[in-house]
Amino acid sequence: MQRTSGSIIAAAIVMIIGGVQWVGAAFLDVPRVPQTDPTHIELGRPALPPLTFTVFCLRYEAECRPRRFFRGGPIRLTEKRWVELREINRAVNLAIEPARNELGLAGEAWIINPARGDCNDYAVSKRHELLRRGWPARALLLSEVVVGSGEHHLVLLMRTTSGDLVLDNLTPQVKPWSRTPYRWIRVQSPGRDGLWVTIGREGV
Repeated sequence: MQRTSGSIIAAAIVMIIGGVQWVGAAFLDVPRVPQTDPTHIELGRPALPPLTFTVFCLRYEAECRPRRFFRGGPIRLTEKRWVELREINRAVNLAIEPARNELGLAGEAWIINPARGDCNDYAVSKRHELLRRGWPARALLLSEVVVGSGEHHLVLLMRTTSGDLVLDNLTPQVKPWSRTPYRWIRVQSPGRDGLWVTIGREGV
């Protein structure tokens, strides 16, 4: 369905305002399922989702549609899932040609499986591919971080009973969240579609 940019932004703002009402994700890169690491990310208070996420949900409604069986915590990472996770991370990293967004917020658009794109496109594409393979949405959380240069960056956080893992276009490895060199800002709520929470006690 075609929408004007004005109507998209207006709808996005309405969705954002409605979304601030709820509180509420490790392994070494080895061929087999890694040993248990109990480290899980600490979820904080409710946070506004990124505006570009809201626009993304308007464009890709199926990606953000509430799912019937949403209850439950982190999933168990079997050997089959571990192999699939690494394959998807690698395949998407190779399929999308890196393209830096030089226009700031005006140039932001989260696109699934584009030929060229930035971190946002990699993250939503990985989530899309895993959802297509039957992975539960509650375990696949888009997450905003800040890299060493101060730039904001989007990654996909995978919540497992053995620890929270990060799929990132800046590295071919699937890493524990605690072993990434980032400052964590906010993440999708694992309990409610469309809502986000801060990371840790301090939050944003």
